[in-house]
Amino acid sequence: MISDRIYIPVVAVCPVRAAADHRSEMTSQLLLGEQVHILDEINKEWLFIRSIHDGYEGWCQKIQLASLTDDSVSIKGYFSGTAGVANVNGQPMPVFLGTPVYEATINGGGYSISFEGLSITPSGADIRTILYQHALEYLNTSYLWGGRTTAGIDCSGFAQMVYRHAGIHLLRDAYLQATEGMSVGFLQEAKCGDLAFFEEDDGRITHVGILLNDHEIIHASGKVRIDSIDHAGIINRDTGKRTHQLRIIKRYLD
Repeated sequence: MISDRIYIPVVAVCPVRAAADHRSEMTSQLLLGEQVHILDEINKEWLFIRSIHDGYEGWCQKIQLASLTDDSVSIKGYFSGTAGVANVNGQPMPVFLGTPVYEATINGGGYSISFEGLSITPSGADIRTILYQHALEYLNTSYLWGGRTTAGIDCSGFAQMVYRHAGIHLLRDAYLQATEGMSVGFLQEAKCGDLAFFEEDDGRITHVGILLNDHEIIHASGKVRIDSIDHAGIINRDTGKRTHQLRIIKRYLD
């Protein structure tokens, strides 16, 4: 590991790639202010990072990251508005739903970033209500492999971003998320906010969605959409066709 120092993106969205190349697959994204450690460096242009909040690893362009001068400034919540702007070196920077909001201005690498005025999810609200409300905020967002924003999102990124508003930090990929939580035996026992996981014919878990109740699910498939679900899996409400095979339901709340 090159450095124990904490780095953050200084752009609204920083692509995380499978290899140190702009043409390489985007496997995830980092949002402004999300914290990472640096594991490796190549050609002074690319950094191999590990996300502190979910342990996900990949390559980011070095110019889009900066080292925090003071890593004691804490995150007070996550942006919950439909449109927001941070202040980066005196210039406006758009922020996406779920971007971390710090208690004070953060500095590093020649950057000063203020999150003043950005709204966060209120504390004390019912957690399942929070999950329901924030899930609907992503409705009709286009599907994007590796995406984690309202400009484009994938299925596990959608679950992860919705859950962070409830203070629950899920792992990044669906098959990893399925290793956590408590199993729910039957769909009829499901509650709003439970996660349903779906498998391929070979048994690999490749899809996840958020249950709204025991017969509806919101998930990212083509776009973030609400479909019907039964004990066998998802039924597309537009076409009437079955699209995903149910494997397991997990609960992350009491």
